[in-house]
Amino acid sequence: MASKFSNVENLLIITRDRFLVRESIAGNSSAFATLMYLYKKRVEVIAKRFFSNQTDIDDFVQEVFIKVFKNLETYKGQSKFSTWLTRIAFNTGINYKTRSKETGSLLTEDTDAISSPYESPEERVIKEITRDAIKSAISELPEKYSHCVEMHFFLDMTYEDISETTGIPVNTIKTHIFNAKKILYEKLKEYKYDK
Repeated sequence: MASKFSNVENLLIITRDRFLVRESIAGNSSAFATLMYLYKKRVEVIAKRFFSNQTDIDDFVQEVFIKVFKNLETYKGQSKFSTWLTRIAFNTGINYKTRSKETGSLLTEDTDAISSPYESPEERVIKEITRDAIKSAISELPEKYSHCVEMHFFLDMTYEDISETTGIPVNTIKTHIFNAKKILYEKLKEYKYDK
């Protein structure tokens, strides 16, 4: 039953996004502002993969949305808008990376936003140590694995969406994620918590 709801939800999102794109192309600035509102967080998360400075992140987000706006007419609706937008953001980040070689991780301190006010200080420290261990382990993965892992787990992208974004075949992405999980398991098994 849950898959029926997610299919309906996906259809509604696709329909909404296509409508907003059409309206944006027609000159409706509030439609584009809505698209920016809906997807700004996604672009910020990608930006944090390439930048650690908030000013650079903000500039990156602005640059990506300018590119999106200028290229809206090229969006054909064959993929989800979020996938198309992610591809633009990812390629913009990769272009920057080839120029600078400094990169971060999608696993950032924003994970504090999900902490509970009912956590004890000990639980917060454990969460911070765990987050840092995961961040460190992911940073040590081969780049081809870390990109796929971060898109799949932190951007909640499907294998197909990652394939459309990166140009890597779906089966290769599955293999990269499988291999990355094995590596991460080995690196993080000392942090396993048994009740």
